[in-house]
Amino acid sequence: MPLHLIKRDKDESVFDLYAQYAATHSIPKYKMGDEPNDPHLVKDLILDELLLDGNAKQNLATFCQTDVDEEIHQLMDKCLDKNMIDKDEYPQTAEIENRCVHILADLWHSPESQTTIGCSTTGSSEAAMLGGLALKWRWRQRREKEGKPTGKPNIITGPVQICWHKFARYFDVELREIPMEHDRLLMTPEEVIKRIDENTIGVVPTFGVTFTLEYEDVKAVSDALDKYEKETGLDIPIHVDAASGGFIAPFLQPDIEWDFRLPRVKSINASGHKYGLSPLGVGWVVWREVSDLPEDLIFRVNYLGGDMPTFALNFSRPGGQIIAQYYNLVRNSKEGYRRIQQACLDHGIYIAQEVEKLGLFELLYDGKSALPGAAWMLKKGVEPGFTLYDLSDKMRAHGWQIASYSLPANCQDMVIQRVLIRHGFSHDMAKLFISDLKRCIEYFKENPVHKGMAETEAGGYHH
Repeated sequence: MPLHLIKRDKDESVFDLYAQYAATHSIPKYKMGDEPNDPHLVKDLILDELLLDGNAKQNLATFCQTDVDEEIHQLMDKCLDKNMIDKDEYPQTAEIENRCVHILADLWHSPESQTTIGCSTTGSSEAAMLGGLALKWRWRQRREKEGKPTGKPNIITGPVQICWHKFARYFDVELREIPMEHDRLLMTPEEVIKRIDENTIGVVPTFGVTFTLEYEDVKAVSDALDKYEKETGLDIPIHVDAASGGFIAPFLQPDIEWDFRLPRVKSINASGHKYGLSPLGVGWVVWREVSDLPEDLIFRVNYLGGDMPTFALNFSRPGGQIIAQYYNLVRNSKEGYRRIQQACLDHGIYIAQEVEKLGLFELLYDGKSALPGAAWMLKKGVEPGFTLYDLSDKMRAHGWQIASYSLPANCQDMVIQRVLIRHGFSHDMAKLFISDLKRCIEYFKENPVHKGMAETEAGGYHH
């Protein structure tokens, strides 16, 4: 008899699910119970609990995709049992991963898009770390050939999210992070050149900065490094962290030179589960040419059925997200991606314009030139009766999740609010968002909570 039909009480399986024992008593939460339960009931109990999560479509704080095609659900279901690492057992899944790498290499203008190398990862953070490791290995190989010490590598970034701090700590590299200043929130060529020395393994511009959604100027940095090499002989490569911008700029800002069109750019990472439109769990790293990935980073394993190279940090993982990425690339093609991303960009511009009309806020990003979204801060001298943290908290009562946070070092007195627009968001939703924002502001006019308090003194929601 199937386990789920074993009866705890008389004929329990014939009763309504919510009249059964597991629904009328507390289920074990931190240890396993003694008896099995009806699978349909357990599913419903878990779904009931998940109702307490926020509505993903109203989550404007995350970069990650929260709306996917029904066909993706079907493809994911068919791939639950496919182990991506076992390329001998699942050769067609491996072939589809390989196709995605070359499609992205072509999209990012690799001079050897048909033959270059890359791989899928669990996300852009893992992909960024692989790019950083390749920079470190190539630097170390060069230093060893020159008979020079290899004990003090450093890497230069602008204001970055946590993954580059992890890379630096985990792989023993000094992180030379360019701090924000009140008159400069992004990496500039001048700030990069100040920090270079013979131990610099590479420079990492961010193409879609987490804090402000803007692009750092990869070409300006590359030009400065070209000049620096002519003057000093030091050849400093670039890795572009295009976690979000890698799936935006090719379709909306194709004239921006940020990718392999610049010979100094040796590798690029991007997140498939952000603006790549795929479900959570897939990122990509692509090298300009095969020679840009040191052979020492590639492992060859054969115990799963055949000789295969691997250079991801993870091992066993499902293949569904990779299949979903391929589905998106084939289903949408360039024009489909362009229309989707343009619609998102337009919604961000609309929100930015409406926020500015309120008269309380100063726009930091108007939504027009980089990622779809907007960012703003309270105008100096304005005392609206709330902080941005309060406003975020109040908007959650209407289901909206929006990020409010202080900027990193040297600009920690600046608190900003930011929204991200992704696939699945409509103009009507943007109008509803603005209506709820106005409603919350009116509430605080009648019920001020932080009159005269500095924003940095107030607690609140951080993303």
